[in-house]
Amino acid sequence: MVEMTALWLPILLSAVFVFIASSVVHMVLPYHRSDYGKLADEDVVLDALRAQNAGPSDYVLPYCASAAERNDPTVKAKLERGPIVFMTVRSGFGMGGAMVTWFLYCVVISIFAAYLASRFIAPGTEYLEVFRLVGTAAFLGYAGAAPAQSIWMGRKWSTTFKHVFDGLVFGMLTAGTFGWLWPA
Repeated sequence: MVEMTALWLPILLSAVFVFIASSVVHMVLPYHRSDYGKLADEDVVLDALRAQNAGPSDYVLPYCASAAERNDPTVKAKLERGPIVFMTVRSGFGMGGAMVTWFLYCVVISIFAAYLASRFIAPGTEYLEVFRLVGTAAFLGYAGAAPAQSIWMGRKWSTTFKHVFDGLVFGMLTAGTFGWLWPA
């Protein structure tokens, strides 16, 4: 068993490596640029949302408050006619705040991976053994929930697969960092 205090460096350093890699993935590499589409006349949609005073929240259209409401003929007709929309509305986008929150999230994933590894891996364990456990835990943290967005919210599977791939890369960076810095 390894004390968590002995893992502060791989925790922080792996979060830094993932933060840098995710910045490269989203700002330099082109493969996420097709994740979202553009509406033909987005100004009309934006004006309609402003007219609704749609504040920051998650919305679904058509909205059904209960299972009973879904059986209402009017609601059934709306659902059959489509489209069905799952939408998140924000009141602005502060890149700085999002980047800080993302980095903290990376630290949290590394803390959980470190906790699991500290309980099951002894000091001096070989690189590959550390890599396997930490990589699995970190991969689950970064990518485990991504398929739920396609299953329940209708996100394109191609987008989900890209996020799962990113999670695999981030998990491997985390695992490599822990394997490299695992206490002797």
